[in-house]
Formats: sequence, structure tokens, C-alpha cells
Amino acid sequence: MTAPSRIALAALCAPDADAQTSPTPAQAIDMTRTDSSLSEADLVGLWITENGHIRLELLAGGRYDEARGARRSAYTGRWEIRGPGRIFFADDSGFTATGTVADGTLEVGGDRFRRDGRWD
Repeated sequence: MTAPSRIALAALCAPDADAQTSPTPAQAIDMTRTDSSLSEADLVGLWITENGHIRLELLAGGRYDEARGARRSAYTGRWEIRGPGRIFFADDSGFTATGTVADGTLEVGGDRFRRDGRWD
């Protein structure tokens, strides 16, 4: 039997060359823009899948806390902006994943999230 992924965001990957890049400083929030430039302020907050099962809270300072179903803090780790529309996640146990943000949707490992679960 295969062990479940330690980072619920899945999409495991090896660290890339820009692994030491620091998060971009916070600026004005505008999740509808399509130029793919992101700031920490654009991303901090609660992101929820359409079915509500996964709740990913991106915290200021580059930490995240993910809940799954009734399991609070199922996965924790750090996150940082890695380029236009790209986010890097590192689970506290060492697993890594990358995600993309476009048009107000965060997508990681096939899971799609919207801020505060606003799918309308």
C-alpha cells in the first residue's frame, strides 16, 4: 500500500534553482488581474476547494496551515512566491509542491482553491 502524500497539495517536485528566493513584499490585493505578478498580500488568507473539504490558510510571513475535512492542521509548512503566478510549498516533513495562481484560482496538484471558497 502506498503511503499518502504528506503535503495535501500533492504535486511533489524537487527544489528548483531559485529555492533561496524570498517572498515578494506585500502590496495591494487584486486577485482578478491576469498579469501573473503576485504579492504576499494577494495570497494571504483562507483558500477553499469547491467541495469545502480542503481549507488552506496562507499566513503572513510565509507559513501555511491546511485542514482536511474535520482534521484541523492536517499539514503545515512554508510557502513563498517563486515567480509570475507561481507558489512554492514545503511541508514541515520535507515534501515540496508548486502551485499556480490565475484569475483568482489557486491550483496545486489538481486541487483548485478559491479565496474564502467563493466559487460564484
